[in-house]
Amino acid sequence: MELYNTFAVLLVVAALFGYVNHRFLRLPSTIGLMILALLSSLVAIGLGRLGVPWVVTVSQLVQRIDFHTVLMQVMLSFLLFAGALHVDVRTLGQERLPVAILASVGTLVSTVLVAGAMYGLLPLFGLPTEFIYCLLFGALISPTDPIAVLGILKEARIPASLEIKIVGESLFNDGIAVVVFVSLFQIAQAGTSGDLNTIGMLFLREAVGGMALGAMLGYAGFWALRSIDHYQVEVLITLALVTGGTALATALHTSGPLAIVVAGLIVGDKGRRHGMSDLTREYLDKFWELLDEVLNAMLFVLIGLEMLVLNISRTVLLVGALAVLVVLLARAISVGVPLGLLRRRYHFDRSTLRILTWGGLRGGISVALALSLTPAMPRDLLVGITYVVVVFSIVVQGLTIGPLVKRLGLSTTADSSPASH
Repeated sequence: MELYNTFAVLLVVAALFGYVNHRFLRLPSTIGLMILALLSSLVAIGLGRLGVPWVVTVSQLVQRIDFHTVLMQVMLSFLLFAGALHVDVRTLGQERLPVAILASVGTLVSTVLVAGAMYGLLPLFGLPTEFIYCLLFGALISPTDPIAVLGILKEARIPASLEIKIVGESLFNDGIAVVVFVSLFQIAQAGTSGDLNTIGMLFLREAVGGMALGAMLGYAGFWALRSIDHYQVEVLITLALVTGGTALATALHTSGPLAIVVAGLIVGDKGRRHGMSDLTREYLDKFWELLDEVLNAMLFVLIGLEMLVLNISRTVLLVGALAVLVVLLARAISVGVPLGLLRRRYHFDRSTLRILTWGGLRGGISVALALSLTPAMPRDLLVGITYVVVVFSIVVQGLTIGPLVKRLGLSTTADSSPASH
């Protein structure tokens, strides 16, 4: 009953905030919901200090929500599948090398750069932190969040080739980052430098195994969709693909996010072109778009409401503000270096670098990974810093990515074909 009450509260709040945003604010849905939730949390914190009973009850409810479990084990697979389902695979194939390098090498470079900067920065504020925990922070904050990126890029009309780089990277680098984070987490718990062979095997099993599993699931789903013509059953097949595939990936100890992304790409490409009737395609698209919107709304309301239970001091707030600059600088370097190496085969200019840097939004995945840290680790510190970076990323970067695109002269017309549709 408690789980039902939790989802009931999130849905009611999301619907209320969604109405207010659409009726009055007219901000992009992701940003508007989160801003309203943040403002409501700040008001509730003030009322809570005055001892208002219902605020205490809501705070206790939010505190009982396992954010990591709700996002990583419940919402993430559905959101990733919905995003991958509408990616133009042929365009993605043309940009596969930049996407692969940004998602892998870029994430690793950013992790190390952020860790080194925070290791030198934190002692200046009386918060000396072991390097392994700085690496953990680098791993959880480096990946761009596909949920935040997909939601906000719908509002910014950028060239298809550039959009597919951002979307493709975001869909894949969260799986890479989770593998890196889990490896570092195990090292931190063991208190050792770690075995490179063990970490390498873990990476292969999680990343390569996840993509292989996703390919098998995708083609199995494509075969099933092609063999019948009944839109209700076909929608049900895609739901089973996501839920069953996630459970199977967990049982096989492979990356569920990567498996679902690959499966979604295959179903969205081959299934859409060769396995569905026009009626099925219409219903399938509407179903997953609606589910995507509902889960997105609940997720970003939850991120905003988390402010009720986080204890962020002024020092952590200041460190978080500096961490924003560190993360952006690391992002610029981790994107700029790979793009520089690829210039002989692909055309990149300064505008591309700026959009890739500023459009690399952080979101719920970073918060979820930070909240998975144990009390024996500097959990409160890293969660607080992560939260500041994520809020800045979604609100400030999310609100300004559209104007930046226009200022750089990259905005396309409304009838252009975006890469995510």
